[in-house]
Amino acid sequence: MLASEFPLLLNNRSSLPRLVTLCDQTPSTPFDVVRNVVEKQLGKNFDDMFEFFDVEPVGSASIAQVNGPVLVEDTCLCFNALKGLPGPYIKWFLENIGHEGLNNLLKAYEDKSAFAMCIFSLALGPGEEPITFVGKTAGKIVPARGPNDFGYAEMPKSVKNEISHRGKALALVKEHFASASYTVQSDDSA
Repeated sequence: MLASEFPLLLNNRSSLPRLVTLCDQTPSTPFDVVRNVVEKQLGKNFDDMFEFFDVEPVGSASIAQVNGPVLVEDTCLCFNALKGLPGPYIKWFLENIGHEGLNNLLKAYEDKSAFAMCIFSLALGPGEEPITFVGKTAGKIVPARGPNDFGYAEMPKSVKNEISHRGKALALVKEHFASASYTVQSDDSA
């Protein structure tokens, strides 16, 4: 099976274009091509699939339906003063209390340090032990300024992609596929 044939479960709609951007050091894959592959594999319109995305049911259902290799990605933001919270629940914290609320969580603490972490897990088939790739970027929580973009708002995307938690994790995934000796199996029924 080719690496390009691995199903990929994402934690939100905006992850796919960012993932394609991070892969730009390998032969490029235009987003339209990626969109077509996702639509073909899942048999649904891309925009319709992600219009009302609830990660838990969709992720669980997707994993249950995959009967072969799968690559799964998730991200978290961990405040050291809060012993790792909000962690993987960062999306829900942001939706409910916003950037200012996140800063307020740390108001009572001197320690404003945090880290963002991205984890890709690759399972080669049902019952196989997953291979995990972790990217971690340490930093400090500061009041929001600049564009209301997530995370690295004032940094050029090219620089962000080199130092981001997702970029680091993806580099490990790419390194793994470059050194792995996976075989391609032809599926004549397709």
